[in-house]
Amino acid sequence: MSDNKKAAVLGSPIAHSLSPVLHRAAYAELRLADWTYDRFEVDEAALPGFMERLGPEWRGLSLTMPLKRAVIPLLDEISDVAASVEAVNTVLFKADGRRVGDNTDIPGMVAALNERGIAKVETAAILGAGATASSALAALSRICDGEVVVYVRSRARAAEMYEWGSRLGVEVRTAEWADAEQALRAPLVIATTPAGATDALAMSVPEKPATLFDVLYDPWPTALAARWSAHGGAVVGGLDLLVHQAVLQVERMTGRAPAPLAAMRAQGEIALARPVSE
Repeated sequence: MSDNKKAAVLGSPIAHSLSPVLHRAAYAELRLADWTYDRFEVDEAALPGFMERLGPEWRGLSLTMPLKRAVIPLLDEISDVAASVEAVNTVLFKADGRRVGDNTDIPGMVAALNERGIAKVETAAILGAGATASSALAALSRICDGEVVVYVRSRARAAEMYEWGSRLGVEVRTAEWADAEQALRAPLVIATTPAGATDALAMSVPEKPATLFDVLYDPWPTALAARWSAHGGAVVGGLDLLVHQAVLQVERMTGRAPAPLAAMRAQGEIALARPVSE
């Protein structure tokens, strides 16, 4: 039997995932020549069949949308962190055959903030109320002592955020998206919205902003992040999140720690700087 060990990222769409770049950079730095990491286009319907076909050489999977919740019924157990937001972005294949789901997005978000010296905040604001917003709430449950204001576009989203706050032990207040410029005065602002959604807020950045965590990484910088930096505020970007969560995945899949954060980030930056035609 081959000694090669396999891991991969699954999702749909998946062509532009940076995960192979980050994980392969880690394998090279750690001299794990017998490890490979690939990407596969897999949607919810194809996921059960894909997982059934995996052999004993497989060690782990990274999952992106739309699979983070769909995978849960296919697993033997999931971590408390993954259960807290009903989202698995990491599957570990154990020696005894168990499939264990975990979530490195949440501790990755905390680690990205800690790297920039943000270990505790009194209050925070979240822009948007999608799946990433629930992970942001879970991260804030670890570092925010007070209220989190979530700026939403609908009452349904507001109700969801209240529910997540209750589950995660976070004091949540919701506000209308029309008032989102008020969020920019918070000690920590986490933007979880799609590309372009916060561009109109850029001109409302205060003279002395605190910290912005914008989960986007391509295109980068966003208009909001660029304006924030121009005003002297601290900015944490989506690549920071991607790298930190990938570091945790590498460590859990390979059993080798610490994973090479700097080398992984450097390769991620190189990949993002390449023209699309490449």
